[in-house]
Amino acid sequence: MSDWHYEDGGKRPEQTGRNVRAAEYVRMSTDHQKYSTENQADAIRHYATARGIDIVRTYADAGKSGLKIEGRDALKQLIDDVQSGSADYTMILVYDISRWGRFQDADESAYYEYICKRAGIAVQYCAEQFENDGSPVSTIVKGVKRAMAGEYSRELSTKVFAGQGRLIEKGYRQGGPAGFGLRRTLIDESGAIKGVLGRGEHKSIQTDRVILTPGPEEETDTVRQIYHAFVHGGRSEREIAEDLNARGILTDLDRPWTRGTVHQLLINEKYVGDNVWNRRSFKLKKKRVQNAPEMWIRSQGAFEGIVERDLFEAAHSIIAARSFRLSDDEMLEALRGLYASKGLLSGIVIDECDGLPSSSAYSSRFGSLLRAYSLVGFTPDRDYRYVAINRTLRQMHPDVLRQVLDGLRGQGSDAWQDLTSDSVIVNGEFSLSIVIVRCLVTPTGLLRWKMRFDTSAMSDITIVVRMDIDNRAPLDFYLFPRIDVTSERLRMAEDNGLSLDAYRFDTLDYLYEIAAPVSIAEAA
Repeated sequence: MSDWHYEDGGKRPEQTGRNVRAAEYVRMSTDHQKYSTENQADAIRHYATARGIDIVRTYADAGKSGLKIEGRDALKQLIDDVQSGSADYTMILVYDISRWGRFQDADESAYYEYICKRAGIAVQYCAEQFENDGSPVSTIVKGVKRAMAGEYSRELSTKVFAGQGRLIEKGYRQGGPAGFGLRRTLIDESGAIKGVLGRGEHKSIQTDRVILTPGPEEETDTVRQIYHAFVHGGRSEREIAEDLNARGILTDLDRPWTRGTVHQLLINEKYVGDNVWNRRSFKLKKKRVQNAPEMWIRSQGAFEGIVERDLFEAAHSIIAARSFRLSDDEMLEALRGLYASKGLLSGIVIDECDGLPSSSAYSSRFGSLLRAYSLVGFTPDRDYRYVAINRTLRQMHPDVLRQVLDGLRGQGSDAWQDLTSDSVIVNGEFSLSIVIVRCLVTPTGLLRWKMRFDTSAMSDITIVVRMDIDNRAPLDFYLFPRIDVTSERLRMAEDNGLSLDAYRFDTLDYLYEIAAPVSIAEAA
């Protein structure tokens, strides 16, 4: 054990045996690059060296917000190690109070520190001007510092929100895809056009801005045709979608049209040139909420529209009239019938149903979709839909496996299934495994695929089957050699760059071809 004594106002361990063993916790968010994990670790090591402390373990959360413990895997692991008694150290070193967390409730920050203290493990803040020795002064200072850390995030959130609002009013785009018929165009600080951004591309200079501009003429003509067919032709969204698909026209995401995608095109104000923001809020990692229309930030005529305002207003009136013609009881009865037939409810399910008001109409009439759900007896479960999807994907796995075996054998390979490892052995030379990954849709409409590899028992090649947005059919395939898989977890977007998309294939024909045995003539 080490005895503590004070020297020049500082507190250091007087060594009577081995050095104090400590763990360091470092965290970097996106607010201040000067607080990089490397700089924090360097300051912590100087602190430890001056006090005879050995750092035996590092917990690092890189690029993580300090507002909540969710998502901060390193801090959660630290707390778990402390509570389970598996921690092999008696001290935790942190750069300062804010790196421990900017919790909006200062008591939450104190609680996690108390867990460590209760287990006999001290927490020291290396860059703070006080010793965390449990004295009344340190307790008061910590309380103030914790409140200041949380207040900093609140002030920053307010400033960012105000700044984004001003940019919206000036007609600048704040994230999200452009949409069919529109393009995201990059301009410099003087307003000069620098070029059109492709899908997945972002600005690289802080002073640059993004605006919406009309896309190719064939797309803008199609948008106008959709509005005219709906307003003047009396055609429904589903009829319009079927017509577009029959003509071979795809959405901006290269997918077939549905009733829902046509509906969204008809109600989005960007097609008349209006810039609208703050329909939903997700501040300080709190619950995402649907804001009332009076809270929306709108800039009318911010950019060149594709359809005339009178035509847009007519389409909006037709859609709004659907719900106004129905009483609350009639809307709920229709929703109750949809729930009975589908087994679950969501905005997409509602928007894809003919004869039913849109999900936005239900949200407007009853305050939120969640309240409408509760009134018909449906309680959303985040995993409910995924359970059904996962069940479908598990049932699909044998079919995909059989297709792979047939494809390999069709090219002359000797392929069979190893029932002990559930892998495919090809020509007695290498093994294949198949992973089917469901498609997730983010609140902003982006697609994501998350997968987990068992790196301890991987096959030589893993075939990753990415499902389409409906999780009904494969979208594409990735062939990952075991030697190139360095992480157990992989998160993929629609476009992932060459480092990942070099392994992407539209079909498995390439695999079947390269796996086929080749006869080599033997020299006499």
